[in-house]
Amino acid sequence: MRRVIAPLVLLAVLMTGSACDGGSAVDDLESGLDGSSTETVPPCPFDAQKISALVGQTLVKLDDGSNCSFGDDRGVANVTVNPATKTAGALTYDYQRQRADDVYDVVKDVNLGEKAYIAAKPPNAEAQVVSDKGSYLVMMSSFEFDLAGYEQALRKILDAIFA
Repeated sequence: MRRVIAPLVLLAVLMTGSACDGGSAVDDLESGLDGSSTETVPPCPFDAQKISALVGQTLVKLDDGSNCSFGDDRGVANVTVNPATKTAGALTYDYQRQRADDVYDVVKDVNLGEKAYIAAKPPNAEAQVVSDKGSYLVMMSSFEFDLAGYEQALRKILDAIFA
């Protein structure tokens, strides 16, 4: 259980920032010696229409506090894209990749960015990529896809991010 909680806490801290000074922990990690920040979190690369076209199913933007979360009209299937800085993605990548090996039936490395993978075990799938454009963790659940369907959808999503 501790293997799961500690990295998730680190990820939450990196993505939400420090409550004490209003700055983010990622900003602190990425600041140079002169205090200047070198990276920014990329915006959500999709709207509901674009993500719907990529997965082949109508999705709407969810009002769940995320700026990049989409679901179907039945409240079942969903896609969440978590953009982060390159540094934040690099810090969490090895843990996420190892966890994917433990959780999913199929995990494949993908030739995108500096490092990337796609993982699936219906009804769930995820992909992560770390690149100079930032990093992205994509999570999908409850689509009526088999392994190949999830892989195809995740590849389309990643390709669209880097198009």
